[in-house]
Amino acid sequence: MFSKPEVCILPVAGLSTRNLPATKVLHKGFLTLNNLPIIQYAVESCREIGIKEIVFIYSDQSCKHLFEKYFAPYPWLEEHLAKKGKHELLKSLKEIIPPDMKFSFAEQAQPLGNGHAILMAKELVGKRDFIVMWPDDIYINFHGDGILKQLCDVYEQTGGIVENIMEFPREEMTRYGALVGAVRDGRTVHAKGLVEKPKLEEVPSNYASMGPYILPNVIMDVLPEVENGSNGEINLTDAINLAAQRGEKITGVLCSGLRFDCGTNDELAKSNLKLTLMQNAELRAYAKELLDTILV
Repeated sequence: MFSKPEVCILPVAGLSTRNLPATKVLHKGFLTLNNLPIIQYAVESCREIGIKEIVFIYSDQSCKHLFEKYFAPYPWLEEHLAKKGKHELLKSLKEIIPPDMKFSFAEQAQPLGNGHAILMAKELVGKRDFIVMWPDDIYINFHGDGILKQLCDVYEQTGGIVENIMEFPREEMTRYGALVGAVRDGRTVHAKGLVEKPKLEEVPSNYASMGPYILPNVIMDVLPEVENGSNGEINLTDAINLAAQRGEKITGVLCSGLRFDCGTNDELAKSNLKLTLMQNAELRAYAKELLDTILV
């Protein structure tokens, strides 16, 4: 049995150009999905499995300040809400910060890739295995365990590299990291490596590396050796592939739940519509009425 990691890295250092103009002054982690900041979904996933420390990889002090302020108590506002009798709002405010969770920060001064961002957390992570999540890629399972719990259940049995994967048509696999030598066993897929955004004629499987990831600490030692990929950046998938070549096993998990892509304004709008209508019967009725009016 392997013990689940207690530290999670959340890279938030990107410029978020795909979410402009809002992200000119506001980090996209604070754009909302069904009225909850995107970043809160990642923290809630960490809370579910008992993560003790979250490491934010930031790009500048203004970005760092936003996260520090959001994940800190706000006594004046709490007192104001209590005096006004707004107990539900007060409750939601206090639930932002999970008890006994530490928030740490590491700077990525230059945009050299997501693998480089992970490497910036090396000193804070130390010798621990760790989790990596992309905050703008949200997974919600309405009828069972969250995505990190599903991954941890597999990791505790297998160790090594455990990651969330999805299956796509071959022609779409050029957009993702693809599993090499994939062999499926139920909801898990064992692989020999990864290739980042392969050419269509070189796609090795229909299984895409999506994240989140549970990664052995050796990844931190491998990352400095990774050469720039086709995008000119240091990619985490290339580090995972190099670690696999040196003996680390890769286990992909076809996790249960729905994906809500918040990476662009269009995808965020679609995700908001989808999740809001799924969770709010009153708004579903309003949307139907509105559509009936528009289509007349």
